[in-house]
Amino acid sequence: MKACMVQGHAVPDALMGELPDSAALLDQPDALRERMAADGFLYLKGVLDKALVAAARAEVFQRLVAVGEVAEPASDAIATGTSRRDEVIEDRGVFWKSVSEGPMLRALSHGAAMNRIMQRVVGGPVRPQDYMFLRAGARGRATGLHFDYPFFTRAHDQVYTVWLPIGDVPVTDGPLVVVEGSHHFRDLIDPMIGFDVALDNTRKATLAQDAVSLARQRGTRLLTCDFEAGDVAVFGMYTLHGSLENHSPVNRVRLSCDVRWQPLSLPLDARYFGANPGGTTGAGYGELVGAKPLTQEWHVR
Repeated sequence: MKACMVQGHAVPDALMGELPDSAALLDQPDALRERMAADGFLYLKGVLDKALVAAARAEVFQRLVAVGEVAEPASDAIATGTSRRDEVIEDRGVFWKSVSEGPMLRALSHGAAMNRIMQRVVGGPVRPQDYMFLRAGARGRATGLHFDYPFFTRAHDQVYTVWLPIGDVPVTDGPLVVVEGSHHFRDLIDPMIGFDVALDNTRKATLAQDAVSLARQRGTRLLTCDFEAGDVAVFGMYTLHGSLENHSPVNRVRLSCDVRWQPLSLPLDARYFGANPGGTTGAGYGELVGAKPLTQEWHVR
């Protein structure tokens, strides 16, 4: 594995590990769910159509070419370091919503293939949230370690995050990283129960401790891999995760999306469903990092 970066520093090899591939268990749903319970996550390699991934990638990056943030050809995803986004659009949230609702992207993230996978993971009929977290990460960007519990469990905690790399995302480009065994970190999980990030602004959802020191202190590893088009990662609300830092040597933008899924029978959190979902804070798609030009500084979530 090439160098993995956190906060501008290379992560020691001893603290890194490869995500184990569970794709072979898709035809054994009981074993698949046992693996999910044991590990707190699933990495499913090559389970989505690569042509559809490529179409979704081209669709998104063509929109960023149009606002001057990505150079042609769009699929190469090379950042220009400039932006005309605020010159050519009237509303950042409206723009990012339109990008996030592209037909090719939605066919990938919400389509029949993803639905079948999640039915096997969950063990019955499922429904995805309409609201999508589309993430275009330029060089230097990263997401700090956090649990998804404070964001998505207002109705219940049977919510699953699906992380999709939209194209190849090698470790140099800042992919997902999962803290091994973190779904057993009761000292972090128990105090979090009942915390809703939109209702309590006195607490932070992102851990203050950086990933390297946490992994070293707890004798665990940071799990990731060179993701390829067609791969999928799934985890629940109690698995600590974030991203590595994008230090692409060619200034490539990392593109991925998060969509949350849940059993069809359970109540819906209205913030994330419908034609115009408000999102976590009620600000709609304008609250997302993706709504900001790629040239802007940003903070986690």
